[in-house]
Amino acid sequence: MRLSALARPALASFLAASLFSLGAQAAPSCADQASEKKLAGAAKNSFLKKCEREAGPSDCAAQAAEKKLAGAARTSFLKKCEAGAAPSPAPQAACQAQADGKKLAGAARSSFVKKCVADAAAK
Repeated sequence: MRLSALARPALASFLAASLFSLGAQAAPSCADQASEKKLAGAAKNSFLKKCEREAGPSDCAAQAAEKKLAGAARTSFLKKCEAGAAPSPAPQAACQAQADGKKLAGAARSSFVKKCVADAAAK
């Protein structure tokens, strides 16, 4: 069976799109998995952290791209990531994680995070 000159590129692009979509379906992202499980709030954050941690160092380049790192910052991040020593989180993120662990909400959470960040900056 011979395909016309117009049908060949269309068939090729259809096959490429099909293969791409199969690859995308094979490994849903952590965010997609959280959406499927209908997680929200602290449960979603906890799930995302665990999922990304389990994704491991094989995901370092994708993480660097997601963070839009370039040049020396990207190189440094990749070295640390592949060595298994993730860069220390910013004080704000670390303090928010502590507040999550303590299950703080509202004004108590805001106050805790503000004091925690100030203490971290003083060190």
